[in-house]
Amino acid sequence: MGYAAHPAHTEAELAQVLHTGPFHVALRAALAVRGLPLQRVQHHLAHRGVKVGVTSLSYWQQGARRPQRPESLRAVRALEEVLQLPGNSLLRLLPEGGAPNDRGRPAARSYRSLAGASGVLERLLAALEQPADGGLHTVGHHERVRIGAGRELLGRDSQHVVRAYRDGVDRCLAVHQGDPGCDPARVTVRATENCRTGRVRYDRASGVLVAELLFDARLRAGETYLFGYGFEDGTAGPSGEYARGFGFAGGQYVLQVRFDEAALPLRCRRFAQASAGAARTGRADLTPNGRHGTVHLVEQDVRPGVLGIDWDWD
Repeated sequence: MGYAAHPAHTEAELAQVLHTGPFHVALRAALAVRGLPLQRVQHHLAHRGVKVGVTSLSYWQQGARRPQRPESLRAVRALEEVLQLPGNSLLRLLPEGGAPNDRGRPAARSYRSLAGASGVLERLLAALEQPADGGLHTVGHHERVRIGAGRELLGRDSQHVVRAYRDGVDRCLAVHQGDPGCDPARVTVRATENCRTGRVRYDRASGVLVAELLFDARLRAGETYLFGYGFEDGTAGPSGEYARGFGFAGGQYVLQVRFDEAALPLRCRRFAQASAGAARTGRADLTPNGRHGTVHLVEQDVRPGVLGIDWDWD
């Protein structure tokens, strides 16, 4: 089915979940890998002068409660020592503030700051009655963009690996932003791996389309899922860039842009932005592969904001 029924039972998987979170899944994984029962953990903590009950530890690893008070955070720091984890590896999964229902949720930035002030994307998301994050944390996302002989965005394909941080997640929302002149009514959504297409909503004026991707399984908190999907466009004029907005922190992101051999750009660059209207930073020239006409970027630890590649035709 593409998801892990028993997450994080090896050192490699523990390292991954310490990177992606959420906190309770990482703690549960560390306890399993180290083979320490909660009573033993409590004993080790007591030797370090930290008093915490077995019940509290159990609630923390189940996700029923989250350490928030100063003495609880001190206990988490001691837990890192007891479980032989890198410093701050558990603490960093506990962002300050937030309601208890937000535990495990990655740091967010509003879609308005990513897609401009029109609010189009927000309205489309609301029409599908889904929260922006959907209860999922991105572990890895590989995206391939195709530019045609007429310099147009032909389409793109994604392979996405996510981890659920609450029970019952069974879908994801994918967003497509066409270039100026795009007709979203003619854009085709393709569900290619471990999912199927659900509801689709779009806005003609902005060229924004949101598609619901229904998983083949209902996830439990901590489970991972791999799925593939794509959009066929080709409805707009010449394309000069491809950018992806991230409303939440995530794992690795890989973007590849492939140009038709009959239309290769003169220059390509990667860039980053704090928001859609912010100055572009992190500029770096990219040289197209002569044989395949591709350029790519790799971001290991995605932060909220925008990443992309732009290019000059003349």
